[in-house]
Amino acid sequence: MSETIIKLEHVTKSYGSHNVLTDVNMQVNKGDIYGLIGKNGAGKTTIFKMILGLSEKNSGTVSIDGSKNNRELMANRNKIGFLVGTKFYGYLNAKNNLKYFATIKGIPSKQINAEIERVLEIVGLKGVKTPFKGFSLGMQQRLGIANAILGNPELLILDEPTNGLDPQGIADVRNMIKRFREEFGMTVIVSSHILGELEHTADRFGFINEGTVLREITLDDLKEKQPAVEIAVDDLEKAKKVLSENGIKILREVEEKSSLEDFYFNLIGGKANE
Repeated sequence: MSETIIKLEHVTKSYGSHNVLTDVNMQVNKGDIYGLIGKNGAGKTTIFKMILGLSEKNSGTVSIDGSKNNRELMANRNKIGFLVGTKFYGYLNAKNNLKYFATIKGIPSKQINAEIERVLEIVGLKGVKTPFKGFSLGMQQRLGIANAILGNPELLILDEPTNGLDPQGIADVRNMIKRFREEFGMTVIVSSHILGELEHTADRFGFINEGTVLREITLDDLKEKQPAVEIAVDDLEKAKKVLSENGIKILREVEEKSSLEDFYFNLIGGKANE
C-alpha cells in the first residue's frame, strides 16, 4: 500500500462570500509525480499555498506526512521545496540570489557554494552572470526551480514550471522532474496548462474545477478510459449491414484511447476549443 505524504480532507476556503475551495479531498502518495489540472482560478495555487501554510483553511484537514497539528505541520513544511511564482532580487545574478535563499533555508555555510553550483547545473543556469532583471521568463522559471530544489527537499511543489519556456525548455523541465524523483527521491506535485506534456510527465492526476477536486486517477486509469476503434472499409453501407459477419475487407484499424485533455474536458463538461 502506498504511503500518503499529502492529504486534504473536506477542505474549504473562502474570502468573504467568495468560495475558492469547496470540500476538497486530495491525496498525494510518496514517490508520486502528481499533476494537478484545472483552469486559471480553479483553485490550484490556493491548494499549494494551503499545503505550504501560506493560506489558512476555513474548515477541513490538511496533513503532511501524517501530521495534522500546527507544530508538526511546521516541521514537515521544512521538507518542502516550492515554485509558486518567481520573486528574486533584480540586481543580483542567479548565484547570489540563491545564496540569500540558501541562508534563509538553513543550509550550512560550508555547503552553500557547492549546493548552488549543483542546482544551477541541473536547471541549465550554471555560469550565467546576468542580473535577474535581465532574465527571460524562461530563465526566471529555471531559477525558481533551482531555488525550489535547494537542500534536496522530500516534496517538491511546482506551479506552472513550464510557463514561458520554448519546446526544448519544456522537454528539459519534464526530464528534470523525472530526475528529481528517480535520482533524488522526491515526490513532486506539478500544475501545467500543457496537458499533453503533463501526460508524459506525471503518473497520477487530480482534476480541479471551480474549487472542487472532481477526480483523481492514475496514468494507467487514463490509458484504460474510453477505448475506441476506427475502421476504414471499402463499402460503408455494406459494412453497416454485415460487419459482424466479416464480409467486409478491413483496410485499416486504429485503436485510440482517451488523452488527458479529452478526459479533462469530458469531466468538466467543456471543450478544448472553448
